Amino acid sequence: MISTLPLLPDYVTTALILICCALGCLYTIYTAIVLSRIKVNPVDMGSERQHLLEADRKLYAKVHEIQGFVSEGATAFLMAEYRYMAAFMVVMVGMIILLIGPTVEGWDSAFFSAFAFVWGSITSIVAGWIGMKIAVYANGRTCVKAANSISEGFVVAFQGGAVMGFGLTSLGLLSLYAGIVVFQLYFQGETARLFGTIASFGLGGSTIAMFGRVGGGIFTKAADVGADLVGKVEQGIPEDDPRNPGVIADCIGDNVGDIAGMGSDLFGSFAEATCAALVIAASDPVLSQSWTSLMYPLLVSAGGIVTCIVTSFLATHIAPARRPSDIEPVLKNQLLVSTVLTTISHLILSLVALPSTFRMYFMNGEQYEVKNWYCFIALAGGLWAGLAIGYITEYYTSHAYRPVQDVAEACTTGAATNIIYGLALGYQSAIVPSIALAFCIYISYNMCGVFGIALGALGILSTMSIALSIDGFGPISDNAGGLAEMAEMGKEVRDKTDALDAAGNTTAAIGKGYAIGSAALVSLALYGAFLTRAFTLNNFGKPVHVNVIDPRTFFGLLIGAMLPYWFAALTMKSVGIAAMAMVREIQRQFRTIRGIMDYTEKPEYDKCVRIATDASLREMIAPGCLVVLSPIVFGIFFGKEALAGLLPGALVSGVQIAISASNTGGAWDNAKKYIEAGRMGRERGKGSEAHHAAVIGDTVGDPMKDTYGPALNIVMKLMAIISVVFAPVVADKHLGGLIFDQLLSGWASKDAPLSEQ
Repeated sequence: MISTLPLLPDYVTTALILICCALGCLYTIYTAIVLSRIKVNPVDMGSERQHLLEADRKLYAKVHEIQGFVSEGATAFLMAEYRYMAAFMVVMVGMIILLIGPTVEGWDSAFFSAFAFVWGSITSIVAGWIGMKIAVYANGRTCVKAANSISEGFVVAFQGGAVMGFGLTSLGLLSLYAGIVVFQLYFQGETARLFGTIASFGLGGSTIAMFGRVGGGIFTKAADVGADLVGKVEQGIPEDDPRNPGVIADCIGDNVGDIAGMGSDLFGSFAEATCAALVIAASDPVLSQSWTSLMYPLLVSAGGIVTCIVTSFLATHIAPARRPSDIEPVLKNQLLVSTVLTTISHLILSLVALPSTFRMYFMNGEQYEVKNWYCFIALAGGLWAGLAIGYITEYYTSHAYRPVQDVAEACTTGAATNIIYGLALGYQSAIVPSIALAFCIYISYNMCGVFGIALGALGILSTMSIALSIDGFGPISDNAGGLAEMAEMGKEVRDKTDALDAAGNTTAAIGKGYAIGSAALVSLALYGAFLTRAFTLNNFGKPVHVNVIDPRTFFGLLIGAMLPYWFAALTMKSVGIAAMAMVREIQRQFRTIRGIMDYTEKPEYDKCVRIATDASLREMIAPGCLVVLSPIVFGIFFGKEALAGLLPGALVSGVQIAISASNTGGAWDNAKKYIEAGRMGRERGKGSEAHHAAVIGDTVGDPMKDTYGPALNIVMKLMAIISVVFAPVVADKHLGGLIFDQLLSGWASKDAPLSEQ
């Protein structure tokens, strides 16, 4: 066997991981302190208050008051959602223990898997909570700083996103490493069992992300659709007008859906990609010899934190956006620079943290020679494929380019042509990302097998700190615009926040593209880990054969391809049900509270918030259960061969739907903003027939880009990680395949001739 130990000693590996996590946490604390020095409440300003005009004091006080409403509503929603999650966690812990315990893995593995699931769930909850709290903390500060200059507003919004991005990444990496160290004390020398149980950490993260994405997505879009349809279309008042009863619920939705949901989502991707790489590496007799080689996936993420910290200073200190036209290029350069720096980091780590040459088992059971720089190629392939997906997403969702401008032009002939153009744009936008992912998968697998695919997923996620920073920038800027409108800060301030918001819509779409691309690779890597556990029982080197024309596998393939459509239908209808309730309530308030339109009476904001909360929590249960239970039930009743078809079926169809839905919704949103900015002339601006058509398109696109589109990437990942965790169950001859493997085979044997029995 050709094998050498890596150049990096084990103690240096441990030190590097901990130092990088510490740097990320320190940068998060530093950025939060910088934000805290910006005062919104005049009472807290001290001597600065004396320099404010009385009118400005009133504006600041109003911004602070509205910010408080949003913070209270978002906190109340998340606390209610977490109660549902806690109940579900108890059920899942019971299932993990009772189903895995009787298998060959044993009861000790079952209990450790349950603990890892709870640990991952708690980390995901904390990640989402941090994101939400910093978002509502930063939106008012972005608003007041944008009143001074667009540059100051840009920096504050970016720093708000950075607190979420770096805090979440550092916390997630530190939490996972701590879990590995603790579990190692028990599973000494049993690396395959150790990382098989650690896989439940990713399951916990993704399960929480599922309910966060779905529940938050239903909340935000029910509020958004209701507020837009009644406020802008029926009453003809501006977006985020304080007279609209649904406007506070809309602002809350941006934080619980786009911020808390996205934070938990990408944390889940990071946890699952790392767990997939660890499971595969631990099953390999060469990589499992060295602690440094095993921790290589964590080193990759640790290096990404440092390169992203360096990159962030470009946007905050060296070259921030100074004009509206600078915003998108500055944010896009964050992706490019972080990708270049992280590529260098990946090369160095690959050369020192892996043996120079070693042999790995591929899925055909054969060993092939792998060099450490092959792993770098797999990482770099994922990293640059992620950048390509980000850029193509920007092209199809930014109104600086022709596709969105064509959609805006289609609005001049009505809502129908707008819908047609938008759908066509979304379908077309899936072409390049699919090709990029296909090439990435092919190259990564040929470099180092399924381990290479897991590294490709980690490659995309290695710039997660920056991706989350620019993704958080969008909702923070959107909320800042809402606060400026509700506080009546004037057209000049609103124009600045609109410029930030328009760029934020594009960066949010880029973030969704990153999430979907990483989810595809993570799902495929987890699929490889599932095949390894279910078909070889951790005996890596035994060939794994999945025959697509096997009727059991093809049966699963068709059902799997259908599941994303079923999920999309459930979530889309849920938004419609919640939005109808919201529309009726807003219409009732405009009809019965006569003084709303002339500002003599205030709307009952809390009733709209309550409707959105109740509806979203009620409606998130069915789609969540569909995703969580499908692979378990399918594996138990139809067997591992059918489940081996279900997972790629859901992956292939889910990627296409997620990309097209997210980009269609983003394009409709920015086409509306393109018209509102007067880019098509005054006669086609706000209040025109073209604008009304654009609002309808944007309303249709809201649940596509913010509910089922981004949630589908969790569908792919969650089904795969559940299959990995419960692989011993579906592979058990007594528990798995109750219908196909046992009942039907029994009938077949009874009908066969006696000579064949």
